[in-house]
Amino acid sequence: MRFAFHKMHGLGNDFVVIDARVTPVTVNADEARGIADRHTGIGCDQLIVIEPSDTADARMRVFNADGGEVESCGNAARAVALLLGERSRIETAGGMIDLSPEADGATVDMGSPRFGWDEIPLAYAMDTAAMPVGWGHLETPAAVNVGNPHAIFFVEDCDTIDVARLGPLIEHDLAFPDRVNVNIATVTGPNTLRLRVWERGAGETLACGTGACAAVAIGIRLGLLDAKVEVATHGGALTIEWLGQNAPVLLTGPAETVYEGEIDL
Repeated sequence: MRFAFHKMHGLGNDFVVIDARVTPVTVNADEARGIADRHTGIGCDQLIVIEPSDTADARMRVFNADGGEVESCGNAARAVALLLGERSRIETAGGMIDLSPEADGATVDMGSPRFGWDEIPLAYAMDTAAMPVGWGHLETPAAVNVGNPHAIFFVEDCDTIDVARLGPLIEHDLAFPDRVNVNIATVTGPNTLRLRVWERGAGETLACGTGACAAVAIGIRLGLLDAKVEVATHGGALTIEWLGQNAPVLLTGPAETVYEGEIDL
């Protein structure tokens, strides 16, 4: 059976989106990996499947390029907002999120960040604001769950870090039982941040919405940033706002449709 798909991206973090709300689509890890392959498939960082939900306007499932299903994706949420075209409440494996489409993108209410070691999760109890671990030049990260797990390192210049070498080591470290997204951040002012992200199951991407949320939440928690921050990624800029405590993290940025097509799974 053939299914329609949308090829979309948010600041270069690209997706294949299948709307399965009317016609169900069953995707396994091998199929997701095949679709994501940039040589023999369509090519993407993540495959997104939109399904019906009993508790929200729709359900968003996220498969990384390695075929593994993960909890959430902030950039993909903006792409889904663009497709749905109206304010929507979306069910994800990482929790409920709210989408508000805008002229050239969307604002996503990602919910409140979670800092407990068992909420991220980590393999054992430790200080999530300054984990007593290190890999090469990257030491003492902070950890947070913003719908999916993130480790954040603040460095003087994120562009000097060998993310291709260190990213996989940290992602697969036994300290992170569900693996982890690795964020390398450089604070350039109270309201500005540069960020690179090694995404779990996808590698380094041009942008990462949840990574930007995670880095800003930790930066605010550590007193390094103000409540509203522009995050510069290799793909472009995202705006993150967090008022602290139990407030939700708000992610604002663009999303675009590249083309549409059909695929036979």
